[in-house]
Amino acid sequence: MNCIIIDDDKLSRKLIEEFVNRTGGLKLINTFSNAIDAINAFNRDVEIHLIFLDIEMPEMTGMEFLKSLKYQPQIIIISAKDKYALEAFEYDVTDYILKPVSYARYFKAVDKAINRFTNKMNGKQSTNNALNTDEEGKDEIFIKKNSSLVRIKYEDIIWVEALENYVIINTFSDKYTIHFTMKSIEKKLPALKFKRIHRSYIVNINKISVIEDNSIVVESHEGQKIIPIGKSFKEKLMSDLNLMIK
Repeated sequence: MNCIIIDDDKLSRKLIEEFVNRTGGLKLINTFSNAIDAINAFNRDVEIHLIFLDIEMPEMTGMEFLKSLKYQPQIIIISAKDKYALEAFEYDVTDYILKPVSYARYFKAVDKAINRFTNKMNGKQSTNNALNTDEEGKDEIFIKKNSSLVRIKYEDIIWVEALENYVIINTFSDKYTIHFTMKSIEKKLPALKFKRIHRSYIVNINKISVIEDNSIVVESHEGQKIIPIGKSFKEKLMSDLNLMIK
């Protein structure tokens, strides 16, 4: 796989360059200290298959670089901060690594990229399967738990609850507290599956077991959870549910 490195941190570039040179299956085409110079690499005859990309860079950020691409090779984000992870995975990046980077963590990400590349080259994925993969890539959310990023399928989320400047994402068997607003998390979740039913609650409508006058009931490992329906949200909720069953 032809790859490039884009990072304004010289030590970080050198480290990833060393890792790439130690890894079979990768060919380092070039390294760049900024995204603007890297754009020119896409105007050459050599096809780029993989990019190791930093986020916070002067002149053009990593996210702005992603938005500028006419075609997107595989992307492995290498960043000092995890706050860009949710947005990054909307671009179906292959992996998101937090600095400082160990070779073991780097290799795990590269192994995933090589497997995707090999499957594509061998023609094992049809066009329909490729489309399904893209859809699956958007059917999940990554959140930070301790020092790791945890993948959560949307279908596993039962409800989201506001807690001051945080939100609690509730699955059947676990809870995840993240520094996020309800408005922001609502934008990240697919609107057909998740409905705001209260200023403090978003619920997965597929997990609703009972709808009462001013509340709904969902099931969790702790038993039934009764969630209130806000007056200003009730009409919209019932309208959406009616549309779903027509």
